[in-house]
Formats: sequence, structure tokens, C-alpha cells
Amino acid sequence: MRKEDCFYLGKIAKKFSYKGEVLAWLDTDEPGLYEDLESVFVEINKHLVPFFIVTSSLHKNDFLRIRFEDINSEEDADGIMGCGLYLPLSALPKLEGNRFYFHEIIGFTAEDQRLGDIGVITGVNDNSAQALFEIKKGDTEILVPMIDDFIVKVDRDNKKIILNTPEGLVDLYLS
Repeated sequence: MRKEDCFYLGKIAKKFSYKGEVLAWLDTDEPGLYEDLESVFVEINKHLVPFFIVTSSLHKNDFLRIRFEDINSEEDADGIMGCGLYLPLSALPKLEGNRFYFHEIIGFTAEDQRLGDIGVITGVNDNSAQALFEIKKGDTEILVPMIDDFIVKVDRDNKKIILNTPEGLVDLYLS
């Protein structure tokens, strides 16, 4: 499985028992969706390796207590400490309306209600306090804050996001 075909679920944070159980921190708003997984991909040396789950249960909201097949001791668990957990993109629940996954809007056209077509979404920068749409218009990169009030509609059929940005925000890049 290629990493590009997967999404990051979380990482193995710590050992839980002498029998090799681990606690995985889940990077999700709804950890309960992932309680009954049969398997996950664990990133080991930059390769995704399938691991089968014997048992799992939620632990203190954001953690999943996992017992993997063939991990039977603390020593076995040491080998996967800190490793990322991944699932295929097909395992993501479908979002509707104006909710979207960052990866699904790459390549969408960004259209401002006032300015029309302002470019193509090439990525999302979520390294700052406020996530930003990265939009490319010719050689110009436009950054637009991902604020619910700015997002009028996510049009999946036409691969377009319609925005209503305040005057001056996008104009600054285009002048």
C-alpha cells in the first residue's frame, strides 16, 4: 500500500501491558469510528506494513488500546513505538455539505463570488493557528484562511469551492 493512498490515523504512543498491548493516539474528532478495525498499516522505516488487530477498545477518549497479532511482549511492542498508523482513503467516512477532507479538494477550482475564478487549490497549509487554502493562479500563490464564513459551497460534482472573501483579501495577491 502506498502512503499517498492512505490517511494518517494517529501514532503508537506507549506500551500498555507486558503482553504487548499498546495505546495509539488517534488524530480524529471521532475516535469511536475506529474502535472495531480489523487491521491498520504501521509505518516502519518509511514503509507501510499491515498489522492485524486481535482486540481494540477506546481508552480515555483519544486513545485506542490495541492488541496486535504477533506482538506478544513489551520487547515486541518496543519495535513499533512512535510509529504512525494509516488506513486506506476508502476507509474514511463520506462527508457531505461544506465539510471536506483536505486531500479531496486538491485540484478543485476556487471561485470567489465577487472576483470569479481565483485559481486552483494546490494544497492546504495547516501548520499555523488558522488553516489556509493554497490557491495557484498562474505564477501567483494565494492564501485564503479556511473560515466557515468564507466557504459558501463545496461543489463536489463540478470540483469547485465557492468562497465569499472580504474585499481586499484576494485582491491583494492579484494586483
